[in-house]
Amino acid sequence: MILTLEYRRSPAHYLAARSLSGSALTGRAAGMFAANLSPLRLITRPDPTRPGEGWTRVRPLLSGICGSDLGLLTGRNSPYLSAVISMPFTPGHEVVGLTLDDLPDLPRGSRVVLDPVLGCRARDIPPCEHCAAGEQSRCDHITGGRVAAGLQTGFCASTGGGWSRMLVAHHSQLHVVPDQLDTDRAVLVEPLACALHSVRRVPVPEGASVLVVGAGTVGLLTVLALRECTPAGPIYVIAKHAHQRERARDLGATEVFSASQATRTLRRATRAFLAHPERGDEYLLGGVDIAFECTGGSGLATALRLVRAGGTVLLSGLPGQDVDLTPVWFRELNLVGAYASGGRDFPTALALAPEAKLDGYVDAVYPLSRWREAIGHAAAAGRLGSVKVAFDPTRD
Repeated sequence: MILTLEYRRSPAHYLAARSLSGSALTGRAAGMFAANLSPLRLITRPDPTRPGEGWTRVRPLLSGICGSDLGLLTGRNSPYLSAVISMPFTPGHEVVGLTLDDLPDLPRGSRVVLDPVLGCRARDIPPCEHCAAGEQSRCDHITGGRVAAGLQTGFCASTGGGWSRMLVAHHSQLHVVPDQLDTDRAVLVEPLACALHSVRRVPVPEGASVLVVGAGTVGLLTVLALRECTPAGPIYVIAKHAHQRERARDLGATEVFSASQATRTLRRATRAFLAHPERGDEYLLGGVDIAFECTGGSGLATALRLVRAGGTVLLSGLPGQDVDLTPVWFRELNLVGAYASGGRDFPTALALAPEAKLDGYVDAVYPLSRWREAIGHAAAAGRLGSVKVAFDPTRD
């Protein structure tokens, strides 16, 4: 028997949690109320069973709390995804853990990070065209095969998730953590792999001007990926909090500023023209070449207003708000999505993580028994000076 946090579908709880979006509650208070209202419960259940050959049980050492997890608990995630989720499931897809079974070339007791995408290979079915091309994040078969529907581990009833003391994972999902990479950094490998995937989704020409909207975990790791893996020129970052501004500069940002300063700062930097509509926010005619929206949707309107005609806006987070798409039409923008990571991104992330300036990124770790407090902290991480909040399921 294992301790696990389990999420069950409940329309009443969903609507109650979603109502917080329009309430006066913010930050930690909103996170804790969302946790209480959500159909998430700490329970004891039987150990998960391996679906077949090539699978192992994994004991999580650390499991991060992601923005998509918070969106689920607050009712902000789109119902679009309900077709590719199976209930009940245990959340948690940013996982570093120990394998509990022997697999070929992966002995029991190996320290691994999890690529959570459940593509064709894990499902033991013939590969779709995307999986055959190494693009598992685009898999067309995420509702079939050996395991229940689920776009990822952490949203699949068959596999369990990282917010528990045990899950099951397929060999193809697991990457061995090198000895020189400590566990606190290893839990950042999955979001770093996602950031690497996002910067590879669009061409970044040499010297291109880039804007990163948001400086939470996704935004900061995107700055790192841009500096390490592209020939980008100036990288501008919109950050809400002082500690985020400092970290963004450490990772190579050229200039960091608040959302209220962004339009006029970038007007000067890019020699753009400032347009003032009759209603709504001002915007640029001109602007940066590329913008990465890393807030989970709330910064998309800002990104669209600050990119030059013919430029590109990349969605690194799950969209969560209605946005005026007029700039996409009028300025002929390229709007691109980046979901999860690609097959080559985990090795690169594992190589970057030991030497990157990521000290102190995981500074709040909770046992499963304090899950309400953990979710409240994660919801207010920026204001509280944190980057990544995580569970340590091994702690009582």
